[in-house]
Amino acid sequence: MCRAQLKGRWICDMEQKGLEENKMSKTQKKQKQPITACLLSAAFFGALGSSFIYGYNLSVVNAPATYIKAFYNQTWIDRYNEPVAAETVTLLWSITVSIFAIGGLCGALSVSYIIRVLGRRGTLLVNNSFAVIAALLMSLGETAKSFEMLIIGRFIIGVDSGIALSVLPMYLGEITPRHIRGSIGQFNSILICLGVFTGQVLGLPELLGQESRWNYLFAFLAFPAVLQLCVLPFLPESPRYLLMERRDEEGARRAFQKFLGKDDVSEELEEVHAEARAQETLQAVSVFQLMKSQTVRWQLVTVVVTMASYQLCGLNALWYYTNGILLEAGFNQEIVPYITLSTGGIETLAAIISGLVIERIGRKPLLIFGFTAMAVFFSLLTVFLNFQDRVSWMPYLSYICILAVIASFCSGPGGIPFILTGELFEQASRPAAFMIAGTVNWLSNFAVGLLFPFIQETLQTFAFLVFVAVCIVASIYLYIVLPETKNKTFMDISQSFAKINQIPYPSPSHEMEMVLAIQPDEKKEAVKVESSL
Repeated sequence: MCRAQLKGRWICDMEQKGLEENKMSKTQKKQKQPITACLLSAAFFGALGSSFIYGYNLSVVNAPATYIKAFYNQTWIDRYNEPVAAETVTLLWSITVSIFAIGGLCGALSVSYIIRVLGRRGTLLVNNSFAVIAALLMSLGETAKSFEMLIIGRFIIGVDSGIALSVLPMYLGEITPRHIRGSIGQFNSILICLGVFTGQVLGLPELLGQESRWNYLFAFLAFPAVLQLCVLPFLPESPRYLLMERRDEEGARRAFQKFLGKDDVSEELEEVHAEARAQETLQAVSVFQLMKSQTVRWQLVTVVVTMASYQLCGLNALWYYTNGILLEAGFNQEIVPYITLSTGGIETLAAIISGLVIERIGRKPLLIFGFTAMAVFFSLLTVFLNFQDRVSWMPYLSYICILAVIASFCSGPGGIPFILTGELFEQASRPAAFMIAGTVNWLSNFAVGLLFPFIQETLQTFAFLVFVAVCIVASIYLYIVLPETKNKTFMDISQSFAKINQIPYPSPSHEMEMVLAIQPDEKKEAVKVESSL
């Protein structure tokens, strides 16, 4: 009996080893597959009409701020025959800046409803209409002598960004093979940084940062949206969406073939079928259902913590100090905008490097490194800010710290939270998860803009210590809770959370065994039986 048990156990171990070796060989085979032009086009043009526009709007209002306020004053005089009060100008300008985040929140809240009807690609295409409408309103506001058009346009472009930052990572995550999912997903972060940098460059006085040209800065918004409208209709919809939500297996097959550049996509289709069988339902889960579900409890907590830390880590607040530190260092007011370009350049470079190494290093190490490095450099910045009045060369160290904080942010925390939101949830839960993540993102963004001036006034140069605490807490949480998702299927990732969620979960290898065990003739026979029933 003992020998029989040992023999059975040995056979079981050998089968398991064979399954693991087979899985590894398939992974190695996939890694040799070249990235297709179709996949690269989807990533680049999808991000160009989405993430790029979001990044551009983060920086585009900085350069023409003085001219826009003058436009508000002149419009007020034309209407009421008296200059506008200083408090009213400040209020109008605050609304113009902050309403972008309110629009983003509205866009994020609407995602799960729009995406059910239009799909991933369809939502991205329709979303471009918001960008074009916003560009027209903001660029023509001066001609129409209506500052309301500018404010409404900022709200609409916020809606566009709120939808885009939820739908694009979802689309890219679903169309990309798992061995390059992180690298392709980083197109979102890279184009955000490129958008910020473009806004800084176009805002220079020699280009569009002049009193007679500032409205063209907003007209430029239509350009990336139109480019996406020209390319995206020729690219396929998400094959996972087609197969699991539309039940269109033939459409999913064609989409996989186009994205992967090969005819035999049976393995990819079977992987999606196995994921579908493992889910309790294929119907889209509501936000309320997702929040009640024990099976995704820690995935949801992880996304909320990561998204909140993405905004609360202090990068947006850092811009308040940049110009002041440069002036303290002795730089002339006229050349400060050109030196500030270095921040946008560092952002873009760090995001590109992160995209190149993410599949080797992994999501978890990059996130922990990014938040930890930010905590270190924020601490050093606090020290340097307190001594910059006493030592002449100290402001230069402060500026170096600012560049280091930006590089640390873009190395991981700047893009990976969006990738994780798509990876930690299966198909039915993904739209609701992105809706929650987007809500947390935009609420945190609004909170920083609202509260930081008061924090700065109270704590002065010690204000960044608040962000040090946020970065440390985020690093500790991610170290303890987050599993590595690199090169894992969505089922593998769900299983890695099963223990901490205290639920049983079917083994992915067992699911794949069941799929592969069914021969083609048996599949056809099973279909016939089902149809007869």
